[in-house]
This record gives sequence, C-alpha cells and structure tokens, in this order.
Amino acid sequence: MITKRIIPCLDVKDGRVVKGVNFKDLSDVSSPVELGKYYSDHGADELVFYDITASAEGRQLFTDILKEVASTIFIPLSVGGGIRTIDDFDRVLKCGADKVSVNSGAIANPDLIKEAAEKYGDQCVVLSVDAARSDGHYTVFTRGGREDTGMDALEWIAKGQELGAGEIVLNSIDTDGVKKGFDLEMLKAVEEIAHVPVIASGGAGSIQDFITLFKEIPDIDAGLAASIFHFGEVSIADLKDQLAAAGIPVRPVRRAEK
Repeated sequence: MITKRIIPCLDVKDGRVVKGVNFKDLSDVSSPVELGKYYSDHGADELVFYDITASAEGRQLFTDILKEVASTIFIPLSVGGGIRTIDDFDRVLKCGADKVSVNSGAIANPDLIKEAAEKYGDQCVVLSVDAARSDGHYTVFTRGGREDTGMDALEWIAKGQELGAGEIVLNSIDTDGVKKGFDLEMLKAVEEIAHVPVIASGGAGSIQDFITLFKEIPDIDAGLAASIFHFGEVSIADLKDQLAAAGIPVRPVRRAEK
C-alpha cells in the first residue's frame, strides 16, 4: 500500500516564514533555513517552499534563501512563487529543488506546464491551485489569493493534467489557517477527476483532521500543513504514530543523528 505523505509548508515573505488566515493577516514565524532543517530532521516526507509574494510583486523567487534551505535538508523539496518561464524552472532546479510548483504563471501561460513536463518530466511539474467557493462553484484565485480569475477550478485542474502536470496541490482558501479541518467537499470533487497525486492543503488543526482526511478520501496522497507544525501544536512524529495506529500507512520518522 502506498504510504501517505506529511508535508510542512514554508510560506516565505521577505526572507521569513509567515502564516495567516484565509491568505490574509500574515504574521512572522521563523527562519526558513532553520525551520526547513528542523522538519527534515524530524520526520517530514517532503518540504514545500513558497515565495508567496513573488508573483504579486512581479519578481523572481529569492534564490539565495532557497539555496540555503536546499543545502540543509535531506527530503524532496517542492518550490513555487514567481515561476513564469522555463528559465525560472531551470533556475529553481539548479538551486536544489526536486519539483517546481506553478500557479499564476501557468494561468497566464498554460503551455508552460506542457513545456516544463516535456523538458523535465511530469514528475517535476506541480500544479498548485488556490481555490474558493464563488457563486456555487470552485473558483481559481491567483496572485497569492488576491485576484479572482473567474476560472472553474475543476476545469483548470483537468486541463493542467492534460498538459502534463504530474501532481496537484489544492489550496482551499476557505479553510486556510482556520484549523477546522481540510476542505473535504472540495477535495472529493477534485479526486473524482484527478489521475495524478493530489495533495490536500488548508485547514489542518489537529491530528484528527489528518486521520479524517485519509479515511474519508483514501485516494488522497498527502496532507500539507503549516501553522500547526510551525507553532508546535502537532509534531510530525506524533502525527505519524497516530496515523499508523489508525491503520493509515505512513513512512517511518527519520530521526536526527545525535
């Protein structure tokens, strides 16, 4: 049975990890280098690094900090923020990323997904979708959740898969930072059309929320969270212990060497 992945997310702004609620009211958390190393040493299966204001500010991702993070971790690293061209893919991969996450750049130029998948392989291309309910539909937002595109999220995800995205991260704006559980309704709708791995993001507030996620939607590949890990509310080791006890397959925790 395929094990479920537990993935902490570093939302980076001005060189620091930040966290907010519903993509708003960001507060400072920690150094991305220190936090990334901590998660690598304490059981995370992967790490996500988002430069969350790169697209909104129309600039390239901060590669100096990214290089530092990549050099201190020993787990797969997925990176996003300001990815608009193949050159951006190349630059980020050379900094140590294993996967590149596209969001606003792919919306502006969907062929970016196809070009990247053909050059680097679909396993390298992650389509990150920020979605929220609007007029009875799941709508795609861009620019860090600031701009309503009017695009149907399910239609966009289906198209992204066709173009070559090898993984989908669904970020529910409605549940982001609220800590009342993952957006099961939205995730189930996505799983019905997905034929690539899907990562659930937004809403985790407890260990039980992860258990519920994997029990309710067995095909979900991973759960991503930020604040409950950042603020020590849940340790990844404890989370994995309880997932295993609930019959959910997880990878053993990689313990840091003393």
